[in-house]
Amino acid sequence: MSGPLLVVENLKVRLDAGKTQVRAVDGVSFSIDPHETFALLGESGCGKSMTALSLMRLLPEAGRIEAGRVLLDGQDLLGLPEIAMRSVRGKRIAMIFQEPMTSLNPVMTIGRQIAETLHRHTGLRGEAAQARVLELLDAVGIPDARARYHDYPFQFSGGMKQRVMIAIALACEPDLLIADEPTTALDVTIQAQVLELLRRLQRERGMAVMLISHDLGVVAEMAQRVAVMYAGEIVEMAGREEFFANPQHPYTRKLFASLPGAARRGQQLEIIRGSVPPLDREFSGCRFASRCDFAWQKCSDEIPAWSEVAPGHGVRCHLAVTPASTQGVSQQDSEGLVGAALAAIAATDRGQGRSYTRDSLLEVSDLKVYFPIHKGLFKRVAGHVRAVDGVSLAIHSGRTLALVGESGCGKTTVGKSILQLIRPTAGSVRFAGDELTRLKGAELGARRADFQIVFQDPYSSLDPRMRVADIIEEGMVALGAAASPGDRQNSMDSLLQQVGLSPDSKFRYPHEFSGGQRQRIAIARALAVKPQLIVCDEPTSALDVSVQAQILNLLKGLQNELGLAYLFITHNLAVVEYFAHEVAVMYLGRIVERGTVEEVMQAPRHPYTRALLSAVPVVDAAAHREIIRLAGDLPSPANPPSGCHFHPRCPQAMAACRLSYPAAIDFSATHNTSCYLYMEK
Repeated sequence: MSGPLLVVENLKVRLDAGKTQVRAVDGVSFSIDPHETFALLGESGCGKSMTALSLMRLLPEAGRIEAGRVLLDGQDLLGLPEIAMRSVRGKRIAMIFQEPMTSLNPVMTIGRQIAETLHRHTGLRGEAAQARVLELLDAVGIPDARARYHDYPFQFSGGMKQRVMIAIALACEPDLLIADEPTTALDVTIQAQVLELLRRLQRERGMAVMLISHDLGVVAEMAQRVAVMYAGEIVEMAGREEFFANPQHPYTRKLFASLPGAARRGQQLEIIRGSVPPLDREFSGCRFASRCDFAWQKCSDEIPAWSEVAPGHGVRCHLAVTPASTQGVSQQDSEGLVGAALAAIAATDRGQGRSYTRDSLLEVSDLKVYFPIHKGLFKRVAGHVRAVDGVSLAIHSGRTLALVGESGCGKTTVGKSILQLIRPTAGSVRFAGDELTRLKGAELGARRADFQIVFQDPYSSLDPRMRVADIIEEGMVALGAAASPGDRQNSMDSLLQQVGLSPDSKFRYPHEFSGGQRQRIAIARALAVKPQLIVCDEPTSALDVSVQAQILNLLKGLQNELGLAYLFITHNLAVVEYFAHEVAVMYLGRIVERGTVEEVMQAPRHPYTRALLSAVPVVDAAAHREIIRLAGDLPSPANPPSGCHFHPRCPQAMAACRLSYPAAIDFSATHNTSCYLYMEK
């Protein structure tokens, strides 16, 4: 086949929103070659997913395609009747959606859902269709495919559900696979497995892939060409090597500067002020102008044209065609305006905060949380889920301990049991010298002001029927944080300013804010009662990199200013490298390695820690690194393996690993691991 497989020309999509129209996609053009991976990245709300849905003609009821062409092998899909388009979906173009649990039918078995696609597009029926389904399940790495054929989606882990979605999408060997954030909600190990699976299947089947993502590391590993989308239009497009070596648009450079990591420890992350502008109006200038550090009058008055800055590298920006000496530009730099975008990255040292006591604020010893498994007519206890199975840790004032590991390993349960939101089965939790496990009722309530939690999803943790003022004031009243209504209002205004929101925000409801702003409200609510410790449970996992940078800067600034201690639960290891002081790696209810961030991240000892670090996608696609692929998924905490819990997946497992759990081996006063590899023979 010669020429592009897919050509999109001047695609415009409108969404009816009452009396206004939202220009969700506004003149997007690109092409995808056979066998190529084309990445579309940008912040939430920029129109990436709407572009993908338009290609499939799966727009919501309020959406319509106003203009443009979508050519698949020269055939305009927008001109096909719906009955003809049904033969294209699933057969010529297939799509993997972001959230597999909401995309899979919960009342149909996995086998039937995959067979449904085969029935629609092929002549396979009965045993032939079942054989093809089993072949697909094997191809995507579902173990014991014949036994899992009759299972339902809830019986699969997140990574396994995503594999099932891939099997459905690949059932009819499509020419183009659209993958919409296929790994956003997955742990780094499962993400690595899914990405490797997509690469292998693409090589074997020769299909093209359109990858939608806001993860620059995933894009660097997967894509041959990259396009950056902002406010409904593409603002930069280039080949992978050129894109990562020489990003041109100020928005693209800001995205790079927002990435956390070890290189930026002690610095403030660059942020993109403001938010994506509303798309319910005509634009008279550059859409990024209000957030750009290098905008001048021309940016507001004229819409920038598309300019070729290098072969195959285009950008929509006045800076690409205007010399740095342009009259009226306020910033001057010998390297030119575009080069100044990188030089402007903040290098403020955030480590020179207050000095804090080295005594432990929190000491957890041999913490266990078991959940009973009830079976039979009389619901007798038939076993236990060992969610947390002997965890010990300590956190000092003004310090951050990161707790990392795969989903299901018990991280969130540790955080909730420390706060006594879940009562521990056994163990000790001492906070400022007091044993929390012995406190009950009013005694425990009196201490709750000292420790708070920020949940992963602020939208579900904020009451949608309450204004921000009521949300923040509720805790203050319950825990006696302010004596009078006037004091509470003054404190509330100060808190909102402290987290970067206007005091007027308190009169609005949660749905009127962006995701990053809602997370700021959740942080303000936690701060309202003047805590000493905050448990942050994946507070940035669902956020774009630019919004993530704002939240991390905020948390770090508050720690320096107020001396807060954080238990930071996450699976984002780049955030750990940037933000944490110590790190504990958790696997199946137990901590397998702990130490300072430098010790664990630069010299990991446990095979599981090494696998986690190797699975993290990196922006430098040329970086040479060993990738350790873990077999299978996390075992069930209801029936953990004997001996070392990690031995069934460990590439270095020995006979001793199967017999008993290894004791902790110290490498320094702060660094230890539980592994037989380091025990004296």
